[in-house]
Amino acid sequence: MVRSFKRSKKSQTPPTQIYSSLKDNIQESKQLFSYGLNKDFAMRSIQIHFNQKNACLFYYSSIVDGSIIDLHIIKPLLERTGESVSNVVSIENIEEVDNFEKIIQNINSGKVILFIDGDDTAYAMDAADFAHRKVSITQNENTIKGPQEAFTESLNSNISLIRKQLHNNQLINEGVQIGERSKNEVNVVYIKDLVNEDILENVRSRLEQITADSVRNIEILEQYIEERPYSLIPTVLYTEKPDKASSYLEEGFVILLMDSSSACLIVPVTFWSFFHSPEDRYLRFFYGNFTRAIRLFCFYLTLLISATYVAISNFHSEMIPPDLLLAITASRERVPFPLIIEVLIMEIAFELIREAGLRIPNPLGPTIGIVGALILGQAAVEANIISPIIVIVAALSGLSSFALSDININFTVRLMRFIFILAAGAFGMLTLTGAFLLFFMYTASIKSFGIPFFSPMSPHFLSSEDTVFRKPIKKEIFRPNYLHPKDVQKKPK
Repeated sequence: MVRSFKRSKKSQTPPTQIYSSLKDNIQESKQLFSYGLNKDFAMRSIQIHFNQKNACLFYYSSIVDGSIIDLHIIKPLLERTGESVSNVVSIENIEEVDNFEKIIQNINSGKVILFIDGDDTAYAMDAADFAHRKVSITQNENTIKGPQEAFTESLNSNISLIRKQLHNNQLINEGVQIGERSKNEVNVVYIKDLVNEDILENVRSRLEQITADSVRNIEILEQYIEERPYSLIPTVLYTEKPDKASSYLEEGFVILLMDSSSACLIVPVTFWSFFHSPEDRYLRFFYGNFTRAIRLFCFYLTLLISATYVAISNFHSEMIPPDLLLAITASRERVPFPLIIEVLIMEIAFELIREAGLRIPNPLGPTIGIVGALILGQAAVEANIISPIIVIVAALSGLSSFALSDININFTVRLMRFIFILAAGAFGMLTLTGAFLLFFMYTASIKSFGIPFFSPMSPHFLSSEDTVFRKPIKKEIFRPNYLHPKDVQKKPK
């Protein structure tokens, strides 16, 4: 039994080099791709006109464009004269391959393989036509003023959207193969005369160190390349907007794209990147800074308002005005639970409503929000399970979290909120302040691909001063120097 297992495993290993015999290449290709059993694996035998040699085409019919194969590959080979396949075939991208490992990668990527009798090399011709959505508007990062286009699940479409924004011959799209069983390609996009080579090499090395069987999309890739998988703080920026990705490329950042993902990853990032929106720059100077100020204020509210209320009400009631304190005491007179239990009940209820609204069909989403927020909240107050002011505090906390559009930082504040509530329930402002300082120190210790997380504020670096608030666009002269780009100055010297 052991011997038969070894023979079967050996027979599945493809040979290294392509045979010069067409018959052997056909037999090997049929075995590798289970021809006959694999329904969409196709084979076409032809005789080339210009050299009168027999040839054979192999491809997956489900992921190629049949009209391209007929018009630009088969028809020229049957009718035209020339010196080589490259001169005869009218396909855009032709590559010579000399081993079966590359044959497997190319066919899985939607390419057509041409074997010619007597040649020990094959030709890979791009005819890919993977099914994908058309370019549509963004779903999670909505903007009122500015481009509305969003990435799709097609890698070529996403690259096209970026090149549409950046007309620059230095914009490089570099492919890196990852995965052991399923070979997927990660596209590393950067501007060659801006990007820091050390950061770029760091990105390449992390991609090359991935030893997983399969990495299907960037959502999974993000978890392989991040530095601290158990950290609540994200170190990679996720966006579905091509204009946002293009703006980071112009600053010297690196973005990662993959097929089957309608978004991209931006590396490295800082703490401030999660609060910046493309609309901040599309709006006029004061308007953009006003919306950014609201966003930062919402960050404080969603993170600390519930914990602060617990700390002050339980341990520092002398800080509350007497009239308000009497109103709070009267509203809680018949509530049987301690204050911290009330807050936790409402926070958990809000998270349940949020999660239910995301998972149910779209037409029912607003209904769940109305029923959960109004009817259940009112019923809980009338049943004396919670006090009315807790509903207000939880609503402010929950609604403020929606102002943070980035999904990663949104989860961070939602989870940290519970930690701060428990800390405030222990010894009031003393433990709340201690928990916040520990959170702040831990965040300051984080680096994203070697870049300090609070750059350029701490440590201080030369930049365009687009950190908390931005300057007028005309006065933005420098790129962020914490990236050490090849060209720090934006405008010509």
